[in-house]
This record gives sequence, C-alpha cells and structure tokens, in this order.
Amino acid sequence: MEIFISFITDYGLFLAKALTILIFLILVINAIAGTKKTKPKGFIQVKSLNSKFDDIERNVKKDLLDKKSFKLFLKQQKSKKQNNSKKLFILDFVGNIKASEVESLREEITAIILASESSNDEVLIRLENAGGTVHEHGLAASQILRLKKNKIKVTISVDKVAASGGYMMACTGNKILAAPFSIIGSIGVIAQIPNLNRLLKEKGVDFEQHTAGKYKRTVTMFGKTTDQDRKKLKDQLENIHTLFKNFISKERPKVDIENVATGEYWFGSDAIKLKLVDEIITSDEYILLKKNDYDLINIKYNFPKTFGEKISSLSSRAFNSIYDNISQKIFEKNIFK
Repeated sequence: MEIFISFITDYGLFLAKALTILIFLILVINAIAGTKKTKPKGFIQVKSLNSKFDDIERNVKKDLLDKKSFKLFLKQQKSKKQNNSKKLFILDFVGNIKASEVESLREEITAIILASESSNDEVLIRLENAGGTVHEHGLAASQILRLKKNKIKVTISVDKVAASGGYMMACTGNKILAAPFSIIGSIGVIAQIPNLNRLLKEKGVDFEQHTAGKYKRTVTMFGKTTDQDRKKLKDQLENIHTLFKNFISKERPKVDIENVATGEYWFGSDAIKLKLVDEIITSDEYILLKKNDYDLINIKYNFPKTFGEKISSLSSRAFNSIYDNISQKIFEKNIFK
C-alpha cells in the first residue's frame, strides 16, 4: 500500500513538472500566433436533421420488425419523403458572462436572412444562458431582433436556463418554450466589487487615482468608497434595471413587469403562469413535432482553432485521461479503507 501511495506521489510531481513545461510551450506558441494580425475566417456548417431522424427510426425499426414488416415500413417511409416548402432553421446558443457566442450568432443570423425564401420559415434558437454583462447580452438580443425585422418567425427554446441577460435574449422571440424545470427570470441588475482600501492602509500602501470628470470612477477596488460614490453606482444600476424592464415590456407586453422584475427566478412550470414563457415543452419534442412539415436545418458558424488552441485542447484531454486513470487505480486499490 505504501509503495502504491509513493508511486502516486512521485507520478503526481512528475505530472506537475510536465504540465508546467507544456503550459509554458503553449504560452510561447500563443504569443507567436498572436503576432499575426489577421483573424482566421470561420465557415458556416449546415446539417439536415430530417435524414438524421430517418436514419435513427430506420435503424430501430430494423431490429424491432420482422423482414416483411420492415420492408413495408421502408416503402411507407420512402413515400412520405417530400421537399417541404417550409424550413425550420435551428441554432444553438450556449452563453457565458460575456456572451462570447454572439460572434457566431451574428454570422448564423446573417446566413439565415440571406437563405430564407419563404414567410413560412421559422428559426428555433436553443438557448442556454445564465446572464452576464449588459452590453454583450444587449448585442445578442439585438442580433435576434434582426430576424423579426426581416419577417422571420423566431421561437426560443429554454431547456435549462434563461436568466437575467439570458432572459433578455429569450424575450425577443415570437414564442418562448421552456422545459418544466428550466430556470427563467432573474430580471435584475447586480454589481459586486471587493474593496481593499483598508488592507492597503494597514500595509502602508498608498493608492492614487486621477480622473477628469466627476463620475469617471465611483466605487473601485482600491480607493476609499464614499456615500456619494455608492449613491451614484446605485443610480446607475437602477437606470440599467429600468432599461431592462422597458425592453421586456416592449417585447412581451402581457407580462406584469413590476411583479416579475424583482431579481427572482422561477422554474418553467411556474414561469408560464406569469406569462414569462408561452409553452412547457422541450426543444427535442418541439423539433419532432415539426419533422414532417418542415425541412430541419441546423446552422452553425465555426471559427477554426489556432495551433495553440489545438495544442491546449490536446493537453487538456491528455491530462483528464491521466487523472481518470489514476483515480480509477486509487478506487480499485481501496487505499482509503
């Protein structure tokens, strides 16, 4: 047992050294790659989901049916095939604090606007976003509004979460779908700033900040915060909150905004009672309902990975694999017993 523990310890130290060298190499590679001024161009990836679902159904039926019944099924499936005049474009948006996926979203929406040929076309956005910075999420919401301005119906589907800035994006849809336990709402604004001013004074460190403009900086990490600074920050937050509420009221006029703009969140089954969403259904169920009447088209804009990103991804997978193997060996040896 002691030998095994010693092996794990030594191997862990070796792994730490190897990772340190690898991280250094990645930083050097990224620094070299960063000297290039031109950003690699991305590309639009288009996938037909109708054929995917047909293949799934065919493979399952092949195992379940006898030969005669399966041949009959194939004949029926072939007769059903048709070129639908209506298209359901499907986009995926997985957000973060900075809504960085907006770079792909803007390209995907441009592609749909250029490709759509019928007023019966629809866009389904599978949204997963817990919110973040105001300006980034405001831009993402504005991108979705481009579709509506071009007379293209927009449906937002929330399987997990659309909160704060995520709900700002969701309310731009003509219809919002939500899974029963998805998190909806959080219509509020927050600012959290640690203040180290007293700690700096205790350590004898002076902090100077020079500004031009009365409110260029108010509450900061290192400066002394006054009541006037706090009031100004509060006023700014209230102003943003008012803009947020006005935006939602415009896009979803049936919502009692003062009742829901408290910063609270609700699960989908409760959010529908407050008119924050329109229907309780998952994106998977909605897509299957549309399968026979629409061409289902998944659109994704991909940015090619740089050499440094590829190396980083490979090293991450290698580290995870090594970690999993060590964890499994520890579990098998039961060293904690």
